Amino acid sequence: MPDERLLATCWTTAGAASPLPGDQRSPVPIRKRVAAASAAGFQGIGLLHADLMPALDQYGSGGLRALLDDHGIVDLELELITGWWSAESEPVRRDLLAAAEALGARHIKVGPDVSDGPWEHDRWVAAFAALAAEAAEAGTRVGLEFLPWSNIKTVHDGLALVRAAGHPAGGLIIDVWHTERAHTPPADLAAVPVEYIVGVELNDADAEPVGTLFEDTVHRRRLCGEGTFDLAGVVAALRDTGWRGPWGVEILSDEHRRAPLRRAVADAFRTARALVG
Repeated sequence: MPDERLLATCWTTAGAASPLPGDQRSPVPIRKRVAAASAAGFQGIGLLHADLMPALDQYGSGGLRALLDDHGIVDLELELITGWWSAESEPVRRDLLAAAEALGARHIKVGPDVSDGPWEHDRWVAAFAALAAEAAEAGTRVGLEFLPWSNIKTVHDGLALVRAAGHPAGGLIIDVWHTERAHTPPADLAAVPVEYIVGVELNDADAEPVGTLFEDTVHRRRLCGEGTFDLAGVVAALRDTGWRGPWGVEILSDEHRRAPLRRAVADAFRTARALVG
């Protein structure tokens, strides 16, 4: 296999920050996060909107891109656009699309409706196609991350939506935590056409969730190889599609957030690299 790049998703380098409700900003300066990712061996990094905008205020797009380049960061992931099927997404949507164009971001993550309320399929298809078209104009792609507690629960649900939208700049983020908790076998992932895969995220967990799925995913993810997921099967299945990375590494846990940043990020890289080779 070629030397496939790894990408530290936003929470992997965020220190004592999480996607829990409230202030999600990382307390770690952006320079330290980029340096930690680079020192560990990552060639990609993810940034949340709440951290991206202060970084742009501090460095400007040129300065931030230079910071990434100086540390060998090739792949930039931005997140997260929610509510993209309605007008509520407009401020974050506008910021992330503009930043993606200025910084040369590889892709932008978008989320489903975590309230799992009623939704209109045709309206969502049209809205996703429109968002993908905007992403293409900005020189990037959008990846829909399906979540097992949302209205887009499985890779099958997500694939149906992006296929119906039919825009090459739109696809899926496949997070192994979500596929495993949705009991999706690796063979189903192998059947996803690679053109619909925008990003992949690796992590691990215990056999049974503790609390709600959201609580478990935020507090108890494990490093690759330290849980029960069939990670080797997932990686082999995704390689069968033609996927060659970058492989995102998304570690979310109380333990990870408490650890010194450089050690936590290095452990995330080391265990994922052992998995993908």
